[in-house]
Amino acid sequence: MEFFVQIEEDKESGGFVVWCPTLSGCVSQGETKEEALENIKDAIRLYLDSMEDLKRRENLLTVEVGA
Repeated sequence: MEFFVQIEEDKESGGFVVWCPTLSGCVSQGETKEEALENIKDAIRLYLDSMEDLKRRENLLTVEVGA
């Protein structure tokens, strides 16, 4: 799977902040761009795992939305 991410230099504390705009709240950081990109991969995996956990709840339903 591929996801769009945005990355910016954190001028206040140094390093880089990276987030996935399509996954609300999915944010990470790193000292270098490379580290930040590796960290966001982990954050995306955890985000998707938590969505799978939500699907297992008895009272949670899904809906399909057409384009």
